[in-house]
Amino acid sequence: MPESVEDNSAATAENSGQPELRRRRDLRRADGENPAVRTGTMPVVNPRSIPAEPSEAPARPAPPRSSSWAQAAEAADERFGNPATGATPVISQVPAAPRPPVAPPTSAAPAVPQEPEELAVPDAAAASVPPQPTRATRSASRAAALADAPMPDFISSPGLFVREQKPRPVGGFRGALYNLTGGSLNLGPSARQREEDELARRISRQLQGSYNTAVLSLKGGIGKTSTTVGVGLTLAEYRGDPPCAIDANPDSGDLVERALGEGIYQQQAPRTISDLLRNVESIDSLTALARYMHHAGRLHLIAGEQDPEVSDSLTAEEYLRIRKLISGYYSVALTDCGTGVTHNAMSGILQSADNLIIAAGYAVSGAKRARSTLHWLASHGYEDLARNAVVVITDKDEVSSRVDKDAIEDHLSGICRQLIAVPHDRGVADGDLVTLDSLRPETRRAYREIAAAIVDGYV
Repeated sequence: MPESVEDNSAATAENSGQPELRRRRDLRRADGENPAVRTGTMPVVNPRSIPAEPSEAPARPAPPRSSSWAQAAEAADERFGNPATGATPVISQVPAAPRPPVAPPTSAAPAVPQEPEELAVPDAAAASVPPQPTRATRSASRAAALADAPMPDFISSPGLFVREQKPRPVGGFRGALYNLTGGSLNLGPSARQREEDELARRISRQLQGSYNTAVLSLKGGIGKTSTTVGVGLTLAEYRGDPPCAIDANPDSGDLVERALGEGIYQQQAPRTISDLLRNVESIDSLTALARYMHHAGRLHLIAGEQDPEVSDSLTAEEYLRIRKLISGYYSVALTDCGTGVTHNAMSGILQSADNLIIAAGYAVSGAKRARSTLHWLASHGYEDLARNAVVVITDKDEVSSRVDKDAIEDHLSGICRQLIAVPHDRGVADGDLVTLDSLRPETRRAYREIAAAIVDGYV
């Protein structure tokens, strides 16, 4: 072990050579100096020679700065302990600071244990603050609320999962703007289009069962058959199930000719209601029934008897048999009756009818006959049919300007459920083929109103 820094520095300054160091070492040996102090050899210490320290010895002051490694090591052993000797570090034996004495409680004021300062709450504040629920309590409350609340699903609440789409405008300025912008600018349908959509909704309603509407009048030539064809084609256009029209006119009715055209009907096999009656017992399917039907698009028709000697022979019982057969395959049926209400089949028609269409015209005689028809129905046990009837006034021929149309409409509107006027249209005035494409927009709208009023009477 070299000497202290100071001695070493002085020796180095005087002579840094090796002979001088050897000479000084020899002098120290001659003088009898302990070589352990100079060489750094640690003296052997007997653990038994170290006195036992008291359990609560006072903290020792920090040792003075040593001048050798052995002294530094001894000081370190005293402070932190030596594993070889089993000495206990002095820092672990420092006693804890004594607590200040607590005065004994007096008899006047009994001692009350004090809460920590940060947790102490005044009595008034503690009373006003409700206890906070724990996390487990909050979780249980949320679980109970979710269990009690009804859960929406795709069946009972589909509107919660799908955004409602605004209807597309058709025609007019709104429709043109929608087409020009590729659908990005949608002003919605106009008021007129909304009315048309409402009519379509009323016509296309699903029905539970089979219903029959009779079209009749007391005077011929005022639009009874043309109304049956126009309304039948309209029902076929909007409804999911095809309607059926029956020609029960005893006076050689021309229902099928007006729906198909005279030439097409003559080219087909003339199957009439009489042929259907002869084989009604053998018909057990719609396929078998179709052999006796005619088709104008989706409108199915049963032709009337063209032979005058046979046509008037249709009885009420025979008509009821036809009606019963039709009710098994069609939800809506229209019956084109003959002129008047007293012929043989009329009692069966009125008995099976769910509502009526009374055909009338703007002529004074036509309006009077329509009113007389309603009075006759009410006085012969068909008061409900008369009260819920739909009166259709067709401007068959352009009447004289001297006729007050408003007065005629007011005269009839108070004794029926609804009155609808069909404007003059050459597509129904000439007595030939009736097609929706050949009709004016006002005429087609009138037929839509009639069809909607008919379905309204079913529900």
